[in-house]
Amino acid sequence: MVKTKLKKGDTVIVIAGKEKGKVGKIKQIIRNSDPNKVRVVIEGVNVGKKHLKKIEGIREGGIVEIERPIHISNVMYYDEKTGQRVKIGFRIKEEGNKVIKERINRKTGETIDIVWEKEKK
Repeated sequence: MVKTKLKKGDTVIVIAGKEKGKVGKIKQIIRNSDPNKVRVVIEGVNVGKKHLKKIEGIREGGIVEIERPIHISNVMYYDEKTGQRVKIGFRIKEEGNKVIKERINRKTGETIDIVWEKEKK
């Protein structure tokens, strides 16, 4: 499985392409067997139109707008407090008999969230 520093629900900013500068939350991460083809779907970004055929009793036909995926290298974590894009790092802390791995903002050093918590052996 491909490891990424971004998670579903993270606020990101698009840093390359026609949607550059747009901010939104990650709705979905699409992973393939090829680690170079990880893509993300972001709310309100890269919206395209899709023509749907009517299926009796299930859905109406017509043209709907859907969010299309973008390559993960074209997005970066967006810090809402500072209003800037930042790099994400990992920190492993030892507190008492616990080992904690957390995601951190590399610019300020603040904790974003905890990845996992384990007890020391």
